[in-house]
Amino acid sequence: MKQAQVEIIREYGPFPGADQIHGVTFDGQHVWFATGDKLNALDPETGELTGAIDIVAHAGTAFDGTHLFQIAEDRIQKIDPKTGRVLATIPAPGHGGDSGLAWAEGTLWVGQHRGRSIHQIDPETGAILRRIESDRVVTGVTWVDGELWHGTWEGDESDVRRIDSATGEVMTKAKMPEGMGVSGLEAVGADRFICGGGSSGKLRAIRRPK
Repeated sequence: MKQAQVEIIREYGPFPGADQIHGVTFDGQHVWFATGDKLNALDPETGELTGAIDIVAHAGTAFDGTHLFQIAEDRIQKIDPKTGRVLATIPAPGHGGDSGLAWAEGTLWVGQHRGRSIHQIDPETGAILRRIESDRVVTGVTWVDGELWHGTWEGDESDVRRIDSATGEVMTKAKMPEGMGVSGLEAVGADRFICGGGSSGKLRAIRRPK
């Protein structure tokens, strides 16, 4: 296993009315982040907010190329980002214990924080296709270049990990600086992740660990 320290490139926020950052995703142009009762759109180049959708947004967020997906308590909602309309709803596998959310290989990948695992689920039905165990509390989840990454956050310790999607084995682990945690995680381009900073109310751009 490779070990490293996280390199922080940039911080965004805190943002008005956003006391807690939950899920984070990227639609190719905007970073979307969940703050409890809103999904907010951020231009990652300028750092300016460009819009918001009023919706229950307590945990992970994902984008499939067309639609946003947002965990709302014990369900996952499929959202039209242009109108904010909820188009479909499926059950969340953790029944309210869900954390991160990512889209890859035509399926959704859902982190379970206290369940210490990641579920791969069918985006149409919510059926669980696979479960990957972790030895830490799982927060944000993302895929990039065929690699599965997730955040962890227990007490004062937080890191970003690349894991083997078949076995759950940790391949790379990069530790966050003291006092900083990862709530949401999303790849932005080939070499950057955007991390939700939980109760700091901030987003942080970090270098993707090698």
